[in-house]
Amino acid sequence: MDKADRGHANETVASGQPVAGASRRDILIAGLAGVAVPGLAGLAVPLVAPLASLPAKAAPTVPPAMNHAPAGAGAPRSAGPSFEADLGAGSPLRIPFTPGERLREPEVRRSVDGVLATTLRAAYGYRDIGGYRLYLRGYEGQMPGPTLRVQPGDVLRLTLINDLPPNREQMPAFMNQPHMLNLTNFHFHGGHVSPAGVSDNVLRTMVPGSRYEVEIRIPQDHPRGTYWYHPHHHGSADVQLSSGMVGVLIIEDGPEQVPEVVAAKDVTMVLGEVVFDGFGMVEGFEALFSETSVRFLSLNGQRAPTITMRPGEVQRWRLVHAGYQDDLFLHLAGHRMEAIARDGIGLVLMGEGQVCTDQPERTDAVLIAPGQRIDVLVKAGAPGSYALQALPYNQGYPSPFGPIATLMVEGEPLDMALPGRLAPPPLPTIRDEEITNRRELVFSAVVPEAEAAAHWREFTFLIDGKVFDINRVDHAITLGAVEEWTLVNAHFHDHIFHIHVNPFELIKVNGDPIPPVWLDTVVLPRNGSLTFRSRFTDFPGRYVLHCHMMNHEEMGMMQLIEVS
Repeated sequence: MDKADRGHANETVASGQPVAGASRRDILIAGLAGVAVPGLAGLAVPLVAPLASLPAKAAPTVPPAMNHAPAGAGAPRSAGPSFEADLGAGSPLRIPFTPGERLREPEVRRSVDGVLATTLRAAYGYRDIGGYRLYLRGYEGQMPGPTLRVQPGDVLRLTLINDLPPNREQMPAFMNQPHMLNLTNFHFHGGHVSPAGVSDNVLRTMVPGSRYEVEIRIPQDHPRGTYWYHPHHHGSADVQLSSGMVGVLIIEDGPEQVPEVVAAKDVTMVLGEVVFDGFGMVEGFEALFSETSVRFLSLNGQRAPTITMRPGEVQRWRLVHAGYQDDLFLHLAGHRMEAIARDGIGLVLMGEGQVCTDQPERTDAVLIAPGQRIDVLVKAGAPGSYALQALPYNQGYPSPFGPIATLMVEGEPLDMALPGRLAPPPLPTIRDEEITNRRELVFSAVVPEAEAAAHWREFTFLIDGKVFDINRVDHAITLGAVEEWTLVNAHFHDHIFHIHVNPFELIKVNGDPIPPVWLDTVVLPRNGSLTFRSRFTDFPGRYVLHCHMMNHEEMGMMQLIEVS
């Protein structure tokens, strides 16, 4: 990021005229009441319709049991006897809500003749979810954004339009805190693609009121599987991702896929953690930095939807954890979720590769951490209703738990089989003799004496005793190197390690060898360690590694890599 990218105190819009900064309250009042806000009148992007013009809904009938469900991350409840917002009191608008609507999948956009050319618009919009009308940043007015489906060898050409309002503050001297919340960029999470230029370059800055071209060339030999995209601008990524600026990117299966997986219905499932402040927005860490900030869990932007299957049917669920901070320990009553791929890379054996620091003996639950993707096969049992939920889990603090969806098994039976074997793994294992270098990284934190009473500014998250500095290269690596890294976690919380561009082969957990498994995102156990190997092939350039608990990344737990 050069000096020109760093200063945006006086943003301009399409007209070229400076726009004065607007406060969160200005945006809220403009969006809810439809009135003009000084400094926003020149925006090229129209404000969304006032609430008065939105259609009214009839009050729902909520099953009484829902009002007494375990709280956890927030069980579905009635929106209450009144659905009128008291805007003067600054409370989020409550709206009618009945759990159990049919699960909706995101809009799909596919490549044609080797190219997926499309536009992504980042802007504020209303989101009705789980009994609340929120005003959040998002892609294309959707939560999550559209699913992008491509083939190996394709070119992804995006025009990213940043229609967020101008930033109202100057760039701070200390960068490892939330700042300039409407700067953005684009990250292909898990993609083995170039990090340079207009490709998967998370060091780019995309300012409000402008449009940017992104062109990502996907290698012909790229592993086929489930990936995702989200913003990654340091300072704003956490706020934007937690608002729902996320989407799935799928590299389609090839002829090597086994028949049982090909026959299974393919369902995209984006797991989310719903957070908001007293205005029904996400405008800073006050809405995010607490281990109890999550209001409830969502699936494809819905609260407690219904998934339908026929008895004996097999479905492939592409689970994507697009939440911003916490692990989810998933359990489907009366059924097993059989993992066939992790982080877009096919497994050798169903179910392998899980790293659990709590309840590791359980085989009836699947742990998924922020940033991870797990493809699972589910074979429906007898007719009936079954709960998909997040179970209580300890990641050094209690993870959110509670209902996610209901599986309804009904209709004529189908006789479908689970596979006896999986497709050949796409990446060869790394042999001892390939290793050219070894490194050790230490993850740690500085915490205040009384955590529960502390302000978020009192916390610092470190790698090798340092916070992130965009002007400091932490790891200089030669293109073609094959390295073995050991990560040590000196903190009493788990962390989530993620590295861009190159996946890694995990070989040890807490010093103990495990069956090797390829990943790009993994749980780093508290007071423990991981060892992995990685090939730094194909792509020179600068990119990052970091904790994918986005609060931690934003507060310094990130490093810069340069491959040359």
